[in-house]
Amino acid sequence: MALDAEKEARKAKRNQGLMQLVKRAHGLVENPDIEKHRQSQNHLGAILGNTRDIRYKEIDISGMYGEWVSVNRAHMKKYVILHCHGGGYSTGSSLYARTLTSKLAASTSMDVLCFDYRLAPENPFPAAVEDAMKVWNYLMLFGYGARDVILTGDSAGGNLALALTLKLKKEGRLLPRGIVLMSPWTDLTSSGDSFLEKAEVDPVLNRVYIDRMVKAYAREEDLKNPLISPLFGDFNGFPPTYIQVGENEILLSDATRLHQVFVDANVSVRMDIYPGMWHVFQMSPVKAAKDAMDQNAEFIYDICR
Repeated sequence: MALDAEKEARKAKRNQGLMQLVKRAHGLVENPDIEKHRQSQNHLGAILGNTRDIRYKEIDISGMYGEWVSVNRAHMKKYVILHCHGGGYSTGSSLYARTLTSKLAASTSMDVLCFDYRLAPENPFPAAVEDAMKVWNYLMLFGYGARDVILTGDSAGGNLALALTLKLKKEGRLLPRGIVLMSPWTDLTSSGDSFLEKAEVDPVLNRVYIDRMVKAYAREEDLKNPLISPLFGDFNGFPPTYIQVGENEILLSDATRLHQVFVDANVSVRMDIYPGMWHVFQMSPVKAAKDAMDQNAEFIYDICR
């Protein structure tokens, strides 16, 4: 028993050191000057996301930048992943998202499409949702059916993936085959318990940053509008969904409450809470990130059978 306790103590100490490192690294990227923040993210994505095993193909979607991310080998063409990048609706891009889209393409051997939706504060709600619908329509015209598409999203991108699906449902259109959410931001009212409970341990997010992003994106809109805070949406008939979240993030409640809402709506849903992990840890070069991507691929394979 003493050896087990000592082992757990060493593990906890290592994890604390890792979270401090993540906090410092995040501080280098985040900048009050939003343009510099965006540039820093793109620089990070260019460094961490590029690999010889992955091909990136730029495309124009009615004036919006997008890119196809594919493995540089024979791979599955029947299904496609549509990824919505994170960044609080004010930052982020396809380039920054390569830290995730490259891993998604590699782990699933599927093509991944990412797109640069308009950002706040220059373009507040509903610009991002409109752009997501534009990309969805592009895929449908490109020859894919709704059931050929798996929607993925991280942080605000998880919000956008849910908002897009809710909008498709409201319009009576076919829904994607499945949804994968990494640390989704689902409640812009910030009413979850984890905003207080995890405030001291989250190395990436804090309430001040979240409040700034909410103000930039939602402005004077009703924050309980399901297209802004999908947690308050009607999920009856939603496709199978897989949620991943870190134990040490203030958005933990955004994920756990969404999971419960899905259960109540009889949606096929699965959620994994990763011990000691932080917001969108899947971007980081840690074992848990690889394990999480393997689980994403397993879920996607299961729903595509």
